[in-house]
Amino acid sequence: MYNTANIDTVARALVDLLGFFSSPQRVDLLLEEAGVVLDRALVPLLVGIATRGTLSVAALADQVGRDSTTVSRQIAKLEQLGLIAKIPGETDRRIRMVTLAPAGEALARSVAAARQRLLARALAAWSEDDLGDLGRLNAKFVESLARAAQAGSEAERG
Repeated sequence: MYNTANIDTVARALVDLLGFFSSPQRVDLLLEEAGVVLDRALVPLLVGIATRGTLSVAALADQVGRDSTTVSRQIAKLEQLGLIAKIPGETDRRIRMVTLAPAGEALARSVAAARQRLLARALAAWSEDDLGDLGRLNAKFVESLARAAQAGSEAERG
């Protein structure tokens, strides 16, 4: 069993990290660094599609932690801006999938480059070994969370 103080430290750091990256000021800073004008509420959707590729609206909503109705409204805004396209699902044409349009791909590249510059400045004093460890441990953490969530879903279904 793990030391609960260590688990509490991880939980606090995670809450702080999520709060840091989701704060309106940080999103505005990212958009400014990217030279992009976009409603900050749309940024996680755009980044989610850019990172994961074509997704269903439900999967995107799950990824960004918002309900499908809210995401559907925000998707409509991104579509009006010419940043995404809706396509029917491959196996079920009733499922709406979203993918980046060329303008969305360009915008997402600008945001990714800005994020990279901001992180490089923030982590400038870190050693390459520390950066490698951070990346490896974060990836391991996400994989563990995904496995635990999958196991929880399977247990609920019986």
